[in-house]
Amino acid sequence: MANEKTGSNRGGGGRGFAGMDEARQREIASQGGRAAHESGHAHEFSSEEARLAGRKGGESVSQNRQHMSAIGQKGGEAVSENREHMADIGRKGGEHSHGSSRQGGAGSRAGSSRQNAEAARPAPKQS
Repeated sequence: MANEKTGSNRGGGGRGFAGMDEARQREIASQGGRAAHESGHAHEFSSEEARLAGRKGGESVSQNRQHMSAIGQKGGEAVSENREHMADIGRKGGEHSHGSSRQGGAGSRAGSSRQNAEAARPAPKQS
């Protein structure tokens, strides 16, 4: 079975371009790109053209809500796997919720521990 197809036929096992290793393919593709530019056949995007193309692609992709949801989920899973990063996030959240960065400043809703203790005491009874 000399002509058996396999999932990865790189590294000289096949014929022609597909049978070449990746480095050789890149070298040939690079030569082709340079030749196209030198002969004037290569299209060069202006920054405006590139911006419009990117916007069009982004609009097209973002219309697929399932795809966008999957992308967001993968990103969340990847971030959550980094325990050190998650610990940093937790510490920063704790700093803000306890008011250590703006303790008692304008707009701060968290009081000092003494203020919190006083607020928790029952009010004195009046006769």
